[in-house]
Amino acid sequence: MEDSKEKQYNVQLYPIYKMISWDLLFYYSIAFLFLTQVKQISAADVLLAEACYPIFRLILIMPLTALCTKIGKRKSLIVANIMNAFSIFSYLIAQNLVYVIIGQLLSAIAFNMKGVTETNLLYDNLPKDEKRGLKFSKIDGNGTSWYYYIDGIAAVISGFLYVWNGYLPFVLCLICCILSTILAFKFKETENIKQKEFSMRQYMKNLRYSFRYLFQSKRLKYLLLFGGTLSALFACLVSLRSGTLEQLGVPEQYFGIIFAVLGVVSGISARNQNRIHNRYRNKTLAYLALPTTITCIIIGFCIAGKLPYYVALFIILFSFLIQYLAKGPFYTLIRRYLNNFTTATARNKITSSFNLMESIMRAIITLLASACLRITTTSNTILVIGCILTIVFVLLLDKMRTKVGLKPEEYPKKEIEFLEIN
Repeated sequence: MEDSKEKQYNVQLYPIYKMISWDLLFYYSIAFLFLTQVKQISAADVLLAEACYPIFRLILIMPLTALCTKIGKRKSLIVANIMNAFSIFSYLIAQNLVYVIIGQLLSAIAFNMKGVTETNLLYDNLPKDEKRGLKFSKIDGNGTSWYYYIDGIAAVISGFLYVWNGYLPFVLCLICCILSTILAFKFKETENIKQKEFSMRQYMKNLRYSFRYLFQSKRLKYLLLFGGTLSALFACLVSLRSGTLEQLGVPEQYFGIIFAVLGVVSGISARNQNRIHNRYRNKTLAYLALPTTITCIIIGFCIAGKLPYYVALFIILFSFLIQYLAKGPFYTLIRRYLNNFTTATARNKITSSFNLMESIMRAIITLLASACLRITTTSNTILVIGCILTIVFVLLLDKMRTKVGLKPEEYPKKEIEFLEIN
């Protein structure tokens, strides 16, 4: 009975925690400006540091997954949020590129650990019944939508504060990281952690076998590849959107307002992720991915065509709107699809695999964007990435038609048995 009360408490706390902690507040709308204008670090070096982030995540995912397994989800969340606070602090005291790269390293540690533990903590604390997946998507979706609303408000505030004092938005971001750490401490420990000697060699061996088993499931294989690629694209577009507005000549003081409105749009779509799933069913991922890549192509041609300023601005902002509508429900839905038909043991392996795949694809896409930016404009870079990933998603969707999004009885028996056993 006591354990049940603790799980219920964790479920009630989770959306409040996610509202503050899912990602960095007061950060993204002014981060590029802060590093280039206040800290006098060149734009090329900032992009180089950002390219290091997915590489750090890729290198660290295996040992950090082992650490999370060893110390448990609650302690992992605490450590992750502390690392996020130190990451922001490194930007505040940055004197050169080294500080920024250290910040990216600390951020990679934080978000690797958060990625392994956050959604699994919620899923593990929900009752094991037929409505578990629906409850998960509703609670996680609420937390996500609340985050987007607060992020929108924070973006507007950070824009005005930046004009007054460039350090203030980062100070508020640091305060939010500290608050996230306090909330992480409030979670109750509900899992039994077996303390045993840790061997990295044995862990690597076991993880290699886990990935091998996971990729025996055609459904999981395509979900991991598709979800990892789309997640990587959303991450890469964060910096490219700011570069596009700057190339178009939009005054910098309006950046915060623009991204605030777009954040609210993501919040609304995240709250309605279950309606989106019910409407599009097995075509949901297609309706999230293809409009995102096609709008990238439209943005590229819009600026290349040298349209009148206000016409180009309207088309670009409308394209951003579509991208944010797709981004809102994506993270909850992909976790829901990956967790279907699984056990707690399998979910840890699947989460680690997804984070690994996301890091690989983000490193590839970010390095491609970085290489393009050295020889051409931001709009042309978005155009190239949009064309390539449209082709990739079309090919993946064609392969997924008979392997993903089916009813349980339509999957081969061995597919469901494999997920239940592992």
